[in-house]
Amino acid sequence: MIERTLILVKPDGVRRGLVGEVISRFERRGFKIVGLKMLKLTRQEAEELYAPHRGREFFEGLIRFMTSGPIVAMVIEGECAVKIARVMVGATRPGEADPGTIRGDFSLDTRENVVHASDSPQNAERELEVIFSPEEIC
Repeated sequence: MIERTLILVKPDGVRRGLVGEVISRFERRGFKIVGLKMLKLTRQEAEELYAPHRGREFFEGLIRFMTSGPIVAMVIEGECAVKIARVMVGATRPGEADPGTIRGDFSLDTRENVVHASDSPQNAERELEVIFSPEEIC
């Protein structure tokens, strides 16, 4: 099934110059990029994006980190995009992320792990609406 999902290059990935690497991995895999922009999340946008984690001990730190600098947001489209993107991104914790995944190759920390990918089709739809207007998606 053709799906769309949200991929974010987090502030650490932007600072480290990994934007092109992340984009090229998704393109080489065969995904179509149908939305792409650089932005700085507002606190409200970050809280909305990570709303399912509200109340957890790491929430405030995550919000501070995600609003600390620019991010690059993209909408990728393709067969089973959500599931395949999550495999490509790798586990959240650097020590658990397989080599060859984005986090396995570049992640230094659980929070500063270079990239975000929606974890379900439902969350992808919700997250895309936080970051992109319909007019911004081709």
